[in-house]
Amino acid sequence: MKRVAIIQSSYVPWRGFFDLISRCDEYIIYDQVAYSKGHWHNRNKIKTATGTRWITIPVKTSGKLGQPIEDVEIKGDWAQSHFAQIRQAYKTAPAAKVFLPVIEALYDRAEKLQFLTDVNELFLRHFVDTLKLELLITRDRIYAPHSARSERVLATCLAAGATHYLSGPSAKVYLDEAMFRDAGVIVEWMSYGPYPEYTQLHGVFDGQVSIIDPILNGHGPGFAAASIPQQGAATWQSV
Repeated sequence: MKRVAIIQSSYVPWRGFFDLISRCDEYIIYDQVAYSKGHWHNRNKIKTATGTRWITIPVKTSGKLGQPIEDVEIKGDWAQSHFAQIRQAYKTAPAAKVFLPVIEALYDRAEKLQFLTDVNELFLRHFVDTLKLELLITRDRIYAPHSARSERVLATCLAAGATHYLSGPSAKVYLDEAMFRDAGVIVEWMSYGPYPEYTQLHGVFDGQVSIIDPILNGHGPGFAAASIPQQGAATWQSV
């Protein structure tokens, strides 16, 4: 049995993303598909003293409609501004002394990178290690996917030797489950949460923020921490 997830990269994603990939043997970064403006590819949210705030990586999109995510270039300086906002928001958080210097070093590395997908992978791999998750992380390019939508995802699953494909619920609008079943791949649907609350700075609890939040609030290392359910705790439905 081999379970895979195939998801477009996003910037410092929320805990549900890490919950999903923790249940897989391999996470395939799905970045040969088109970049979408307003998606999570280049932005996420943090909590601040003045409310929840978006932090967004500026990217070059003018005249590049439909470009693959892996080709999206970063525009201008951004990394130090993002870290400054994180530092200001979380400087009194329980794990700030331990993790803020580590996160600062990540941003120092990120500001030297040209492509968005490289930045996303840099942060992804770091937080996978921080959360002590054990899985293979690859890019869809190595499997030379073709076609579109269901056919493309299925071809990637087969090239990766997957027997099970774990998908987020949004794919239900287009995924051809019968096609997967006929090819011998079992489709499973992730059900996110409900996740327990944890002690959080800045007012009313918001669970839809970047993984940076639970980690700096002392609920990060070890995927079985109070902020993130133990592996196998969430549910999914098999086709």
